Amino acid sequence: MQEPCGGVQAATRKFRELGHGGKIINATSQAGVVGNPNLMLYCSTKFAIRGITQVAARELAPEGILVNAYAPGIVKTPMMMDIAHQVAVNAGKDDEWGMGTFSKDIALGCLSEPEDVAAAISFLAGSDSDYVTGHTLEVDGGMQFH
Repeated sequence: MQEPCGGVQAATRKFRELGHGGKIINATSQAGVVGNPNLMLYCSTKFAIRGITQVAARELAPEGILVNAYAPGIVKTPMMMDIAHQVAVNAGKDDEWGMGTFSKDIALGCLSEPEDVAAAISFLAGSDSDYVTGHTLEVDGGMQFH
């Protein structure tokens, strides 16, 4: 078996040192699930994380190491608020309009809160996901359906 890369490699070494399995949770993005125009490099790196997750899950499963990823959509953070503000200013509109441009294609009609993403990570880290490996959990309010 080829040694996994980066954080997966460090976590794997630690689990082996401790003599037990565990859970590795990688961060990707909805942009790594369905490519977005004008974001080729960003999307490519996020797709790569999904591939690493799947390969590592297959290779590490016999050791009791589960490997999954989470893929947030658009999260309401200060950075996102700034982006929405700039979009609104550039269009001569208000901030509410700017936020609306990002939430209009989300089935739930709004951006996620950081706590929504944290809850998904908590699920992947907890015992309720003990039979889940190689999966990318999309936390995007219905931007994509698979």
